[in-house]
Amino acid sequence: MDVHVTKTVPIEFKWVVDAYRKVRQGGKAVGIDEESWAEFDKNPERNCYVIWNRLASGSYHPQPVRAVEIPKKDGSKRKLGIPTLRDRISQEVVKEYMEKRIDQRFHENSYGYRPMKSAHEALKQVMRNCYRYDWVIDMDISKFFDEIDHELMLKAVAHILPEEKWVSMYVKRWLEMPVQEVTGEIKAKEGKGTPQGGVISPILANLYLHYTLDLWLSREYPEVSFVRYADDVVVHCKHQDEAEAVLKAIKERLVQAKLSIKESKTQIVYCKDYRRTEKQEAVKFEFLGFSFQPISMESKKQEGTYFNGYGSKPSSSNIQKMIRSIRLEKAFRNTGIVIKDVAKELNAKLRGWINYYGLFNKYHLSRVMYKVDYRLMQWMKKKHKVGLRKATARLKEIKQNDPKMFYHWEVGICLKL
Repeated sequence: MDVHVTKTVPIEFKWVVDAYRKVRQGGKAVGIDEESWAEFDKNPERNCYVIWNRLASGSYHPQPVRAVEIPKKDGSKRKLGIPTLRDRISQEVVKEYMEKRIDQRFHENSYGYRPMKSAHEALKQVMRNCYRYDWVIDMDISKFFDEIDHELMLKAVAHILPEEKWVSMYVKRWLEMPVQEVTGEIKAKEGKGTPQGGVISPILANLYLHYTLDLWLSREYPEVSFVRYADDVVVHCKHQDEAEAVLKAIKERLVQAKLSIKESKTQIVYCKDYRRTEKQEAVKFEFLGFSFQPISMESKKQEGTYFNGYGSKPSSSNIQKMIRSIRLEKAFRNTGIVIKDVAKELNAKLRGWINYYGLFNKYHLSRVMYKVDYRLMQWMKKKHKVGLRKATARLKEIKQNDPKMFYHWEVGICLKL
């Protein structure tokens, strides 16, 4: 297979193969053409060659994305756009090319979907800022991915990559991809929106808000600090009047970028603790699954002494979501398996929860992990047809013999059986 043919777009065959390997590890959802990975993998080299040939010749055109709806916490639905597998691979090629050339130009306070950046780093920075600044603007951009203006987006791409006309060409085609609605109707774009679910969308979102918010805030309000993770933004201010003025200016700035604030989810919050004693109603905000709020903290200088601090813990809605997941766990309904099989089913989930939500204090996950142990005792009771006391004693013996069988046992967040 000759992959050295002269092409009009400087894309190498190896880039497509690397993109395929990376995207292959992701989601299995099929696009509008219903091609699955099993089908693609019957001849991956040939399929990658076809993608490369079209990308490198400039003749590649994406297919419409398939719309799916997923429920949000407030009961509404978020619309995701699922591209075809071949479109995902193609987007990954261009995303990688863009990332290597522009990521280092993004603001240091932008954390979302960037190499060497993480949600945990963003959360730690918010925590540090809450200690230094008394007030927080907790803002929500209304329907951000749906409202991204195509003209402004393409201006940003052309500005940051002025020589790579082909990048702008492909970004334009992806922005203009029609959508196959849930009803089956093919709907054309109207000059705005990039599908959540597209591989290219996160870097485009970062680029859009880089110019819309990050650089603007740094230039116009250098005295404030902010943390942004994709379209989740919190701005930290010293004084209430400063927060009110900055929020007003942000609203005006977003209008210029064809965006708007969702008023019902935007608030100015007071970081109330033992040093900050003003009477304010709004003292809590959520960011990346955590609730930042007044919390009783143990003194590092004097063990056993507590004070009113401003800290963070997993949000109540996420605690409830984890508990609901445990309640619905199929392994607890299957008494035909052994307890090690239950551990195999649960540990990936437990590890994910604890490693993410245990960032500041694993103790805040105790309620969830106690629920796991309670369900284990109920499972033992049913499996061995014994009373709760005998089931608890048997589980205690298992835990003593293999304290690392369940991940929450290993890290010490469990019932004292």
